[in-house]
Amino acid sequence: MPTTPPIAANPAPLTPAIAEPGAPITSGRARIEIMFVLDTTGSMSGLIEGAKKKIWSIASTVATAKQRPQVLMGLVGYRDRGDAYITTVTPLTEDLDSVYSKLMQFSADGGGDEPESVNQALAEALDKAGWTASSGNSRGPKPLQIIYLVGDAPPHMDYADDVKYPVTCKAAATRGIFINAIQCGSIPQTTPVWKAIASASEGEFFQIDQGGGVTSIAAPQDAALGALEIDLEATLIDYGNQAIQAEQISKRTAQSSVSASSAPAAAADRATYNMSDAGSTNLYGRQELVRDVRDKRVKLADIPVAELPKSMQSMTVAQREQFVHDKDVKREEVRAKIAALAKERDGFLRKEMAKLESKDSFDAAVTTSLRKQAERRQIEIPGSN
Repeated sequence: MPTTPPIAANPAPLTPAIAEPGAPITSGRARIEIMFVLDTTGSMSGLIEGAKKKIWSIASTVATAKQRPQVLMGLVGYRDRGDAYITTVTPLTEDLDSVYSKLMQFSADGGGDEPESVNQALAEALDKAGWTASSGNSRGPKPLQIIYLVGDAPPHMDYADDVKYPVTCKAAATRGIFINAIQCGSIPQTTPVWKAIASASEGEFFQIDQGGGVTSIAAPQDAALGALEIDLEATLIDYGNQAIQAEQISKRTAQSSVSASSAPAAAADRATYNMSDAGSTNLYGRQELVRDVRDKRVKLADIPVAELPKSMQSMTVAQREQFVHDKDVKREEVRAKIAALAKERDGFLRKEMAKLESKDSFDAAVTTSLRKQAERRQIEIPGSN
């Protein structure tokens, strides 16, 4: 069985390169897909709260990759039969606000008999996530695809209708999907299973504190970055047919909810992520007028009046052009402020993290394994392993 690899001191998140406004998504870009499979039973409250604090930091770290990847994340929350749910699946998506919203709904409850529905959770992470199909004949780089199994209790092996973890691990390895197993706490029966899961799917095994070991540092720039993200979102103009506008309205509602519910540090990490290439889809959604006009994807005069926001429909063409221009100017002012503050914050966090003793934690385990496995797909994520 593999031994637990050392986890490097958890570095402050590196600030990803700021995306150019309207930078196009190209099919040749690297693609990173990550599914978190989280035990949400009663003993996992500390880990769940830690994950809520660090999900944007992890996303920002991934976004620093030199290949400027597309980043998709998803979730499987699991408990056991007889609990409020056995599993709940959020498929892979670039809309990280929707993933974060689902994560914020997670609370630790249920369980109590130690074995949990790990087998079903892993099988659904493999079969219901919506992974990008990859073959030797596909164009572009092979995607980096990772499952993180995070929990403290072993699987039920007595459920006859389960797909057992060895079968899932073999299928994942065949498809090139890594499974990293992060054990919270020290239940003896869990350790050999988590090691076997990691070994069988070319992943890594980590053992961390029961509560996740997450260290959260408040930076003086946090509140300002969160406020600037709200200012940035105020420059968004959605347009399109009825279906697209309904989709965008739903997204903006979710964005507002995420902005309101995020802790200051998480809001700052989210603002930084949204400025990256990877975060552009999360910020803009399917269609956004200021970006699309600036990028010359559309001509404002060619858009049917009915597909514009109601507030713009009564404007003259000249007024519409001025309105979009003003939003663009404001957006660039906000982006410049975010870039400057994010750089200051990065320096502050690096200094503060250097003062702390190295310790095993959920986010350190994730970023350590991410960097190593990214190298196997010729993707370089800056930082030390």
